[in-house]
Amino acid sequence: MINKEVWQQQWRYIDESSAGLYLPVSHSFATDDTLCQSVGSGNSSAVVRTWVHRDTVVLGVQDSRLPYLQQGIEWLADEGMDAFVRTSGGLAVILDEGIWNASLLFADGDGTLSIDEGYERMVTLIREMFPETSIHDGEISDSYCPGRYDLSINGQKFAGISQRRIRKGIAVQIYLCVEGSGSERAELVQQFYDRAGSAKAKRGVYPAVRPTSMASLQELVSASLTVHDVSYRLLTTLQAKGASLESGRLTREEQEEKIIQLSRVEARNQKLIQKQ
Repeated sequence: MINKEVWQQQWRYIDESSAGLYLPVSHSFATDDTLCQSVGSGNSSAVVRTWVHRDTVVLGVQDSRLPYLQQGIEWLADEGMDAFVRTSGGLAVILDEGIWNASLLFADGDGTLSIDEGYERMVTLIREMFPETSIHDGEISDSYCPGRYDLSINGQKFAGISQRRIRKGIAVQIYLCVEGSGSERAELVQQFYDRAGSAKAKRGVYPAVRPTSMASLQELVSASLTVHDVSYRLLTTLQAKGASLESGRLTREEQEEKIIQLSRVEARNQKLIQKQ
């Protein structure tokens, strides 16, 4: 059932891996919320969207409760990083030009698709995109943003998956560390938590990040791999499995809805970051 849904659906393909470099990450979350509503209401076929953003630490709602959050955010700014609180679950992750992100957005009209099945669709896709290596799914507890569906190779995490549901629409989102050093990114998150006070927060909520628990696909699979190569693998994998792809952008109605969603996402972020 999972394979059939991933490979045989009609997909709209929206590539924002270049445009996203010139937009704050709030646009991606607003876009996904907009598309999630479109597919859930039946106004759109399933959507696969790729996106890349510059130098941002995306925080989870739990991170907004850190005792010294503002000190942590100020330190990130000194390091050239923005901070943003996302709407989906999880803890802090890094986005930069070497991190490839993808969203699978599809409908669950009868409400029978379980949370795990939603995640498994993304896991299935990524494994097919990288057949030359063995990818394990399971929590890497000392990585940043640890979760049941962390993806790793030889014990080192290179990707994490989150999920958001709006009415009858489902958005499964992945951040995939492609280029550069995974451990250097992990060290930055570790230092953020040190400054934001995770040791003084509720025990067990925040990870004790071990930088060497993380790596990039350049380090794990091929030193020549780029985010553009990963986008190409996505398209060729879907097409090879019989999926029908239609390249496009937001419709006029979706663009209007995105303006509403963007206002909500940014207001929510501002409230959570400034609540201390």
